[in-house]
Amino acid sequence: MPRIGSRKLYILVKREFGSQQGFPGRDKFLDLLSGQGLLLRIKRRKHYKTTDSNHPFKRYPNLIRDKVFGAPNQAWASDITYVETADGVCYLSLITDLYSRKIVGWALGETLQTVHCQRALEMALETLRYPEDSKGLIHHSDRGCQYCSYSYVDRLKSRGIQISMTESGDPLENAVAERVNGIIKSEWLYGVEIKDYADCYERVSQAIETYNNLRPHMSLDYQTPTEVHDFGAVPVRHWKTYSERKQANQEQTL
Repeated sequence: MPRIGSRKLYILVKREFGSQQGFPGRDKFLDLLSGQGLLLRIKRRKHYKTTDSNHPFKRYPNLIRDKVFGAPNQAWASDITYVETADGVCYLSLITDLYSRKIVGWALGETLQTVHCQRALEMALETLRYPEDSKGLIHHSDRGCQYCSYSYVDRLKSRGIQISMTESGDPLENAVAERVNGIIKSEWLYGVEIKDYADCYERVSQAIETYNNLRPHMSLDYQTPTEVHDFGAVPVRHWKTYSERKQANQEQTL
């Protein structure tokens, strides 16, 4: 995890060495990293468009707005991002569980064709213990042509999955998927020379394996997505939905 955040690194190091005498506190640990020049600044690369919403396919309403999910496989968020290589751009399709933040499906393609999103979807469906577990599950995405296409929508409907989509261009409507994209790219793929598709595939595969199983996640009380998704670890929620914040503000004014 060469670019893991300093606070998460502190949690991991503390688990291994925290019982030793003289182990520093978090602020001292951050000062130590800074003093040794170990805090990184990530240089962003140019942007490639991955979403085409100008299409004739049906759009669907946002079903996850302000919802809080209490278990895995109640809702998945899908998105596409790009990865630059020396041989050209690759496109990564990800499906993330909204409760556990685990990446349950992914596919890497050299084009933006729908088939790659479908491969990610099939991988996610294979993680379900029983076929009927998909009934009622919400699949959330942007309004890109891949997710609105007949073949993709028909596959979701065939498994009884509810279809949810963003209703504007605001990234916050698909915030979890956007965040996971950023983590994978900024912590493992930015600042390294990726040769070609094969090299990219290997790096992405390792990044997702590490993200799911080793990297502590702040929103999961610094547990890993796999611990929450597969082993029943229960994170404490430290954030509020928009409605909860609004209600709290109203109560304060009374």
